[in-house]
Amino acid sequence: MADASLKDRPEFDLDNQTEQKYCSFLRGLPDRQENCIRLFERSSGDFYSAHGEDAFFIAQNVYKTISVIKYLGGDVATGVPSCTLSRTNCETFLRDALLNRQMRVEIWGAEPRKQNVWNIIKRASPGNLQDVEDLLFAHTDMAASPIVMAVKIHTGGDHRTVGVCFADATVRELGIAEFIDNDLYSNFESLVIQLGVKECLLQADEGNKDYELTKLRTILQHCDIVITERKKADFAIKDVEQDFNRLLEEDISIAALPEFELKSAMAASACVIKYLALLTDESNFGQYTLKNHDLSQYMKLDASALRALNLMPGPQDGANKSMSLYGLLNKCRTTQGGRMLGQWLKQPLMDVQAIEKRQMMVEAFTLDLELRQNLQETHLKLIPDMHRLAKRFQRGVASLQDVVRAYQVVVRLPGLISTLASCETGSSVHKEILDSEFTTPFEEYTNNLQKLQELVETTIDLEAVDRHEYMIKAEFDQGLKVLQGKMESVKQTMEREHERVADELRMEVDKKLKMEDHQVYGWSFRLSRNDSSCLRNKSSYIELTTQKNGVLFTTTKMRSASQSFSEASQAYERTQSSLAKEVISIVSTYCPVLEKLNTLVAQLDVLVSFAHVSVHAPVPFVKPRMTAMGRGDVVLKEARHPCLEAQEEVTFIPNDVNLVRGKTEFLIITGPNMGGKSTYIRQIGVIALMAQTGCFVPCTDATLCVFDCILARVGAGDSQLKGVSTFMAEMLETASILKSATVNSLIVIDELGRGTSTYDGFGLAWAISEYIATEIKSFCLFATHFHELTSLGETAPFVGNLHVTAHVGDEDNDSALANTTTTKDKSKNNRRDITLLYKVVEGVCDQSFGIHVAELAQFPDSVVQLAKRKAIELEDFSTAHHQHSQAGATTTRSGETAAKRAKAEDIEVRQKQPS
Repeated sequence: MADASLKDRPEFDLDNQTEQKYCSFLRGLPDRQENCIRLFERSSGDFYSAHGEDAFFIAQNVYKTISVIKYLGGDVATGVPSCTLSRTNCETFLRDALLNRQMRVEIWGAEPRKQNVWNIIKRASPGNLQDVEDLLFAHTDMAASPIVMAVKIHTGGDHRTVGVCFADATVRELGIAEFIDNDLYSNFESLVIQLGVKECLLQADEGNKDYELTKLRTILQHCDIVITERKKADFAIKDVEQDFNRLLEEDISIAALPEFELKSAMAASACVIKYLALLTDESNFGQYTLKNHDLSQYMKLDASALRALNLMPGPQDGANKSMSLYGLLNKCRTTQGGRMLGQWLKQPLMDVQAIEKRQMMVEAFTLDLELRQNLQETHLKLIPDMHRLAKRFQRGVASLQDVVRAYQVVVRLPGLISTLASCETGSSVHKEILDSEFTTPFEEYTNNLQKLQELVETTIDLEAVDRHEYMIKAEFDQGLKVLQGKMESVKQTMEREHERVADELRMEVDKKLKMEDHQVYGWSFRLSRNDSSCLRNKSSYIELTTQKNGVLFTTTKMRSASQSFSEASQAYERTQSSLAKEVISIVSTYCPVLEKLNTLVAQLDVLVSFAHVSVHAPVPFVKPRMTAMGRGDVVLKEARHPCLEAQEEVTFIPNDVNLVRGKTEFLIITGPNMGGKSTYIRQIGVIALMAQTGCFVPCTDATLCVFDCILARVGAGDSQLKGVSTFMAEMLETASILKSATVNSLIVIDELGRGTSTYDGFGLAWAISEYIATEIKSFCLFATHFHELTSLGETAPFVGNLHVTAHVGDEDNDSALANTTTTKDKSKNNRRDITLLYKVVEGVCDQSFGIHVAELAQFPDSVVQLAKRKAIELEDFSTAHHQHSQAGATTTRSGETAAKRAKAEDIEVRQKQPS
């Protein structure tokens, strides 16, 4: 969070008695929820205060110093630590706390006539921002919708039925889903990833006795989703029918819809409705839509795949947006386009026709440079976030400025339609699909919004809008016209008085003698301090005040005119306010059309962004050919990682990919550290995901099949606070892969088995690989340093071996190769050099280069030499031991038990499937 200025930090203004009562109230506050901050609204929201631990948290994270802490009601030992936040700083803090730090917020306010009686006036959490939207997004756009979800599990026998309800209050939408899940809840994890859930409501589990709830809690923590526990009674469905009938816009009863039979989902719905307090706001009645989310409609992604593919930006990315796929592809010109891009990346399509339709539109935009640039720079960047706009109308806080913003969108639509219709490049198919998907719908929305345009042009003074003034036309109402005439007449009287006084004082009008509307004294005159001497001994001039910028004064006639102008102006405002409310009320009826228009604009923005990125990549992306799920191969020519090649000073070495059914379904990739194994396998996952979102891909030619999910195991970190070690995290992720994968999945595994002993790790890697190759039979990419694993192809079908190449040689014979990394040390004549070529070719790499990497990291020479000796000893021991076992030797050391002999002999790989 950026440093906040200490100069605009408000001060407490409490007398001693009030301060003591306030401190007594603070000390008596009840315990709050975990990870919750309490703020106290002061001076009707002009500033806020925080106390106790919250004060220290804000001091350290907002002001970056605890010197701002004041102690109310005493000294450091006895007082209450406190600090204040200006409204601007509070807005910044709330955005960081709710959107980035996943915290909860309570805002307390004093009762108007009882300053010592405080109550909670606003609550907010990552999935429920309704109360604080005006604070959060007063000066910034909403980057992502806050989705809150409730989940209810029903277990019966071996089946686990998961019912969920999710809500997006910003667009007034409720969604439900109910499905059968496995014991690892893989479908549930995919669902929360697809929806981008921020907060999940779980039934409270006192004492952690419910094993199923514990597993759900683990998944949510793994996905960095805030967990909110709710009482069992909140999931009761006795009132859910009438609740839905109040909220939904359809006339038909919820009981008549098939969704009502999904009892677990209905129980979750009851919890969401109660948590968001939707029924306490009558403006929600008849405004919500209900949708049944089909989990199988989109590719499944779990949290591990999300991280492995660098799908969304993380705090480690810093200012480099191209470090994540979202950052790379987000050339959207609208806020709603950026939100939809995030949604599309988490919901890749599985319908080949739908994918190809998106690709055709992207192709049309790539072929027509003028069309693409006009859409981005002339039209899209000028369109506001209409979801936010519609929300202001729905909540009754819209102003005439919001009416004008809606109008400005409507008047821009004909130009947008004309630009789309001007597309000449490409085939007739391109033009037809653009017409059907965009031009025709935009024309329909323009017709639907024609009355809104006429209303605004009739009632709003559009000339005043150019001066950033928003008012009703005086000609629209006879009363306004009369009042405006009176104001103009009074203004002319004041201007004549201005000229008379200037002549009398011999001061130039506006240059020396200024006439201005003062906040306190109304219309009056001002002279600089130096010029004000001419007022002395002139009783006809009434001095009002002396300020830094001069002396304010008036005359009897000016004072009378100012009062008349003020009265007429107030009457004008009252009349205008009544008319403005009517105009705003009428415009609010167009919100459903504006929201549908907003969705269409977002889709257009994302597709144009795809085209922009595809054309401007270091090597342009290509349109992939797609085949239906289960019937095609993955053949990529000169494939690249889109994020890596976008980095400065990187010359990316492309590689081919051939995953062919019945030939090379399981690829084992070996080779030196830092040689490009991880990049190679991850880029294939990224390319598959990009293709299924409808984007072009970083290859020179690409054929892909549709995958039902991408499952990844590419590195895990310790989570000691959760009792999960590196190896345990690795095993949990791998177990999820084995239970979730189908023949139509893409599996990406990097360095499995590193967290335990070499023999155990190799045994697990072999067993898991064999199970995937022989039982699941999905496309799999497996990068490993276990060179012995390359013999899997002798026992399992359709296994191929690849390796990343490196040139190893003496220093004198080292080749000069372009675009390579070389490890050298000229002071050591006996040291070999390794040159990483980053090319993936067929075959096996039979050695590791870990010690060469240690040399690159400039390890002490004695350490390097000792490492080499120990490595040779272990290799000799391993070879001798293997030969000894093959010969069937039965001699053992004295005292060696039968169990130890069995363990030693089991080093040979057993071709068993995991249980």
